Amino acid sequence: MKLHDLKPYPGSKKKSVRKGRGDASGSGNYSGRGMKGQNSRSGGGVRLGFEGGQTPLLRRIPKLKGFKNPQRTEYLPINLLVIEEKYADGETVSPETLLEKRIIRNLNKPIKILGTGKLSKKVTFADVKMSKTVEKASAGKKGVKKDASSEKESKKVSTPKVAAPKAEKKTKE
Repeated sequence: MKLHDLKPYPGSKKKSVRKGRGDASGSGNYSGRGMKGQNSRSGGGVRLGFEGGQTPLLRRIPKLKGFKNPQRTEYLPINLLVIEEKYADGETVSPETLLEKRIIRNLNKPIKILGTGKLSKKVTFADVKMSKTVEKASAGKKGVKKDASSEKESKKVSTPKVAAPKAEKKTKE
């Protein structure tokens, strides 16, 4: 193959027509635009979605209410049933151990432990969020505990407000 043998693939290149270059060119006079009207003039035409004054499709179709929160955090759900199967007594449930045991595929999303199933083993949870049902169930058990160092949200301890002593009323004697 040589340089002079190279040709574009058939149908890939379209012959460009120079419109409006006189009647002899075959595309002169009105240059395929017709005689009069909005589309015959330069800059003419209608906007995208315009249907000639009819209510456009975009306005005719029903809309769903609400919105999607862009700041929403999406958790990877893991049930207690899976932890019961895969973890031994005394192990720590963390994103790294879940990845090692191939329960999750990557560490892109935060993990939430859900309450489906029962947990009879003593395991420690670290760097994971737990649903309210799991927290209630694990509150009474000695073995199931949340690692204190992994708590991201430290709760503020507020001092109780003491009411100022009331001024005694002066009575006339």
